[in-house]
Amino acid sequence: PPPSPVPSSPPEVVPPPPPGPIRGIYATAYSAGSAERFARILEFIRRTEVNALVIDVKDDTGTISYESTVPLARETGAGRRKFKPEEVLAALEREGVYPIARIVVFKDPYLAAKRPDLAVKSRSGGLWRDRHGLAWVDPHNREVWRYVVEVAKEAAAKGFREIQFDYVRFTSDGNLADCLYPYANGKSKAEVIRDFLLFARAELKPLGVVVSADVFGLTCSAQDDLGIGQEIEEIAKAVDVISPMVYPSHYYRGTYGLPDPDAAPYETVSRSLHDALARLEGTAVRLRPWLQDFSLGHRYGRAELVAQIKAVYDAGLTEWLFWNPGNVYDEGKYNPE
Repeated sequence: PPPSPVPSSPPEVVPPPPPGPIRGIYATAYSAGSAERFARILEFIRRTEVNALVIDVKDDTGTISYESTVPLARETGAGRRKFKPEEVLAALEREGVYPIARIVVFKDPYLAAKRPDLAVKSRSGGLWRDRHGLAWVDPHNREVWRYVVEVAKEAAAKGFREIQFDYVRFTSDGNLADCLYPYANGKSKAEVIRDFLLFARAELKPLGVVVSADVFGLTCSAQDDLGIGQEIEEIAKAVDVISPMVYPSHYYRGTYGLPDPDAAPYETVSRSLHDALARLEGTAVRLRPWLQDFSLGHRYGRAELVAQIKAVYDAGLTEWLFWNPGNVYDEGKYNPE
């Protein structure tokens, strides 16, 4: 008999081209699931240069935004009915809007409560919790990796064209000396985060989706992993797009020699992106920053938003995302005069 054919790995599916440079905004699952709020978002997109929408598929509560068929999600009851992905994605396709699924990775108080064996532990016993009382899952754990990637595959199957991993990092904002990682394997935090993203991209590439990761803005300039495993050069090896959260309000006074970075949006974003570009030179990764459409101290109006966009373009980049936690977007802040 003829020899059996040699099994081959599935061919990589080339994603369809996006609708030009990606310029997006963020929506919660509840906004996507509200007819009134979703209609307002679509009208805003029609009237501006925005052509992409980032929607929570798995948020930092650990719940999934629709009834998931992923086995661990069914076992724990993580699925919710926040929006109907088929309806929302069909509407976005009609409008020519690029859909991005935001999936929160290791900040997962829901899974930690349901499966404490997967959680970060406290050295004094029980689950470790951050300063807000929220538990996290252990980034070393391969079952957690597989779960997150299965959620991402499900989102891709529903029609999301990009998977954006957020909170793809170790714990912060609490007593970090009390953290105990039950599945620690001797690798550095940065290696663990890189390896998770490499695993995720290998699993997702055959589906033809873009893989992106959100990182702290300070990773653009920091010379270490900030204690959370985010080294921008390592992450660049594992994703198609990096989105640093260069919100000026999140930089300490004196950063980049600026008395108040929040009051200097152009300078803050510019310095961050130039540092990142220098470190990523020679890599194929795309830089698409998260910008600030909210006020946290200094009031952010049209001038502040335009200044951030100008900093992006002046750095030679063409893509951006804006974060407004309440999903209330004012076209007057975005449209060029």
